[in-house]
Amino acid sequence: MEDSNDLSLVNQVTVLHDTKAFDHIVMKYQSPIRRFFLHQTLGDVQLSDDLAQETFIRAYTRLATFRQLSSFSTWLFRIAYNVFYDHVRRERPVADMETAEVARKSAGSADECLRFDVYDALRRLGDKERACITLQLMDGYPIDKIADITGMAVGTVKSHLFRGKEKLTKFLKENGYGGK
Repeated sequence: MEDSNDLSLVNQVTVLHDTKAFDHIVMKYQSPIRRFFLHQTLGDVQLSDDLAQETFIRAYTRLATFRQLSSFSTWLFRIAYNVFYDHVRRERPVADMETAEVARKSAGSADECLRFDVYDALRRLGDKERACITLQLMDGYPIDKIADITGMAVGTVKSHLFRGKEKLTKFLKENGYGGK
């Protein structure tokens, strides 16, 4: 069972100070955490890697505070979510629409163009809408887990999903995807 293995690894780190057990945690969750950040940063690989590293550092230093009130993965994604919003509050990056346009024009394949269009569409969403949308549509999390990760009420998550999907649909239709 996934959770019991996670709990075993957490206990090995907190009780026995076994850093190799934490390496197993990092290996298991590194890709999902990086993917979460790639969606939030609209494809910024370097920033995603930096934020993922910060997430695992915070998780390691706070591992003893894990109380098993949720699954370990939810606890870890909650830390990732907080790391991202700390970054947003600290940096408040300004979206550079010209950069996306230049990247789209220089992209070689249709897949690259689609990726830039999707990130361009995601850029039009608010931070909370984007988090909810990407956690559901790209990472496959159910609404209740998104609520746990973000700390939002289920109804608030549903509202962000509804508004975010409407904005995405409108933008993508205006840009030649999905017909009328």
